[in-house]
Amino acid sequence: MQYRKFGRLGYEVSALGFGCMRLPCEADGTIREEEARAMVRWAIDHGVNYIDTGYPYHGGRSEPFVGRTLRDGYRERVHLATKMRIHRIQARDDFDRLLEEQLERLQTDYLDVYLLHGLRRWRWPKVRDLGVREWADRQLADGRIGAIGFSFHDSFDMFKEIIDAYDNWSVCQVQYNYLNERYQAGTRGLRYAAYKGLAVVIMEPLLGGRLAQPPADIAAMWAGAEVRRSPVEWALQWLWDQPEISVVLSGMSTMEQVQENVASAGRSGIATLTGAEIGLVEAVRDAYRRRMAVSCTGCGYCMPCPEGVDIPRTFTALNNGVLFGNLEAARRSYTSLMEDEPQTVLANHCVQCGICEPRCPQSLPIGEWMPYSHKVLAEGRAYRPEEAPAGAPN
Repeated sequence: MQYRKFGRLGYEVSALGFGCMRLPCEADGTIREEEARAMVRWAIDHGVNYIDTGYPYHGGRSEPFVGRTLRDGYRERVHLATKMRIHRIQARDDFDRLLEEQLERLQTDYLDVYLLHGLRRWRWPKVRDLGVREWADRQLADGRIGAIGFSFHDSFDMFKEIIDAYDNWSVCQVQYNYLNERYQAGTRGLRYAAYKGLAVVIMEPLLGGRLAQPPADIAAMWAGAEVRRSPVEWALQWLWDQPEISVVLSGMSTMEQVQENVASAGRSGIATLTGAEIGLVEAVRDAYRRRMAVSCTGCGYCMPCPEGVDIPRTFTALNNGVLFGNLEAARRSYTSLMEDEPQTVLANHCVQCGICEPRCPQSLPIGEWMPYSHKVLAEGRAYRPEEAPAGAPN
């Protein structure tokens, strides 16, 4: 296993972290505990020392599972991270109440890393104004939390605002992969966080596993490389090549995936890819992007929408459905928007006011795309490029 500096915290973590949100499960969602425990403990026995979970993972089952799995001396061998579920925070007392509940679920009296879960432009003011920074300072002083941070899903500008708003952030967790260099925090956010001394934890390195099974033409590009790597290893090595990244999380579902990823992490290093190898990843990225429905980079400059439409997430759902040939999964993702964010409405609420369009760096006709996207994602209309509004990739 290779180890990397964890920001300014003075210790090192394994290049690969175990993300406990895609564990093997039964059809009813119950974690197959014996199998999953064997996977996590095998990873720890082979050098993985960063374990990530969250309150809602596996329908609330992940934290208790992790607590049971880290018995028998395994807790002392790892840096354990979980997340504050901001949905459950309504008053200042909820900070303590939720932390106590999570410590009990995890069978520990301290957390190495505690992250505010999924910060976005409407979640950050909520907890900020309830005094989360002052609360975090007390937990750090008491030793119940070793490091405070946040996971993130919004624009670079919002990312920078949150980092600059509190001096004691030590960790950030961002979605990042070779398709998402300009999405959400993106490469700029990665570098800014590292510049500010934060440890950078990467989630969704494979876009929820979608990059592991490329279409035939992209699979042929990988197969033609001089150095033979699986699509998964190409994606992971591209991340590990970057010095700003502290740990890459993988939500592994089988022992085979654990063993392959641990072996891949052992071959990782900073600035070890050749120029030709980096060029191949860029060529694959461009081939994927040509398959997208719309040239949205997820920068978030179009937001906020006065009607409550989450424009970037609508485009992301449509692009993922078209890109990976699974519109049904995209439709489920799209219709879950209002469940995830009560302030959000679906794209059919767009009134084509035009406020967003001058802000868009890609000059997209967003007012045309929103009703079209809704018809594809909510009404079952087939996606046909020739019928789509302007703004598809060249």
